[in-house]
Amino acid sequence: MCLGLRIGNACGVTHAEPAANTRPIDDAGPAQGPSGQSGRKPGPTRHCLGDEKRRTRVVATIGPASDAPATLAAMQDAGMDVARLPLAHGSIDDAVARLRRVRQAAPDVGVLVDLPGPKIRTTAFPEGGVVLVTGSEVVLSPHDLTPQSSATSIGVSVPELVESLQEGDKIALGDGGVSLIAEKRQGQSMKSRVLAGGKVQGRPGVTAPASRLALKTPTPDDLERLEVLLEEGIESVAVSFVRTASDLVDVRALTGRGIMVCAKMETPEALEDIDNILQAADSLMVARGDLGVRVALEEVPHIQKKLIRSSVAWGRPVITATQMLESMINSPVPTRAEVTDVANAVFDGTSAVMLSGESAVGIDPVNAVATMARIARRADAEFDSDGWGRNLPAQNFASEGPAGARITAAIGAAAWRASVEENAAVIIACTNTGATARAISRFRPAAPIVAATPFALTARQLTTSWGIDTVLVPEAKTTDEAVNQAVEAVRRGGYAKPGDVVVVLAGSLGDPEPVTDTLRLVRIY
Repeated sequence: MCLGLRIGNACGVTHAEPAANTRPIDDAGPAQGPSGQSGRKPGPTRHCLGDEKRRTRVVATIGPASDAPATLAAMQDAGMDVARLPLAHGSIDDAVARLRRVRQAAPDVGVLVDLPGPKIRTTAFPEGGVVLVTGSEVVLSPHDLTPQSSATSIGVSVPELVESLQEGDKIALGDGGVSLIAEKRQGQSMKSRVLAGGKVQGRPGVTAPASRLALKTPTPDDLERLEVLLEEGIESVAVSFVRTASDLVDVRALTGRGIMVCAKMETPEALEDIDNILQAADSLMVARGDLGVRVALEEVPHIQKKLIRSSVAWGRPVITATQMLESMINSPVPTRAEVTDVANAVFDGTSAVMLSGESAVGIDPVNAVATMARIARRADAEFDSDGWGRNLPAQNFASEGPAGARITAAIGAAAWRASVEENAAVIIACTNTGATARAISRFRPAAPIVAATPFALTARQLTTSWGIDTVLVPEAKTTDEAVNQAVEAVRRGGYAKPGDVVVVLAGSLGDPEPVTDTLRLVRIY
């Protein structure tokens, strides 16, 4: 394996047009799908999404308000980089139909399928919801005893939870705004009192003390649905209620290394196992809703900052989620506090910010996406790229990490320093899987990052990563060919002009263990 630093001129080669922004995983050869066959095919020419000045990505949840083809296309135009498809509601046929609409209407966005996990919910409240009054009495019962919830009786989808409750236990509904306290056992039911009242509607989640009931994630139903969607073709999958790295094993066994696995951080146990989870996962989601009902609310902002910093240091994209522009479900404009929340997530270094109900069931999903993109773009303009890069460790893989990952991390650090010292016009990452691009993205450089890849799947997967655009290029046989093709594609895309210096990262394509081991400074002519 040869470590190379080369300075030279770019020579003209093939033609390739600019593509879309992009994805995550290790550059350890072609990604494998569930069947063990290559999950990548050369894709069509694709153009960069959105405004190149926006580096932070926008993930939008797709639901009844946003799954019409015209709406999806408008959301892509407004700045949606990733479409999140939650599987908590509806059938697998509904999910497949929604995925196909996304592919047809917004072909360049990445698709993140969100497995619901062992979510415990109430039975349905009447249409329009009910108000639980603080201090009032309400009985929790198994769902078969209370198939319809009301202001006085609430059915629970998992009977074992009701059976395990003890007097004095606190129970949260939904995002925790409504809470109860268990008071007295009544056969299979538990008489409770409303501690904090409010309106409840639909089938809100039920959260009880973690010690009362340990449910396995992912569920068998999660895995069955995932198998179907893998056949359709997706870029990444989120696993809910992860507690330890072992909770990702079954999903990884289905996906292979070709599909990104995102660990949703929403349990106290996961916070304790964060290093192992970061090794096992390809990305993280800071799921502040469920996390906020399992830890003290005042801890959530600090946990968010720590998770973002840790994830980026490991080269993992991180999505900050839940209630970011919540008021836009019913309002055309967000609150000032929500705008500040989104901007602060950008300043924290998040890779992406996410819309949930705002885009799934809100009054104007396109406006919600455009607003989120506008806030992120403005915050990106104030982001301290130099300070972030200087303070980030060159490697965060520790001595026991794979040698290839450590070399890639070191070359990424050198590329960031070279881009600063040479005032590079652009940083180019020649990559098959996206790992090379993510290695430099974690330094949050001021220079644009462009990933040159022969694979459309990689391009779509990189849509979750901070600040990366992509160009699709022919598959190269040598490192020199890969570099030349990438530089020419970037030049044609308008990222660099004659006289500019660009930084190029690449790997030795003939090595048995592909790794990013080459750094070149190239002057455009």
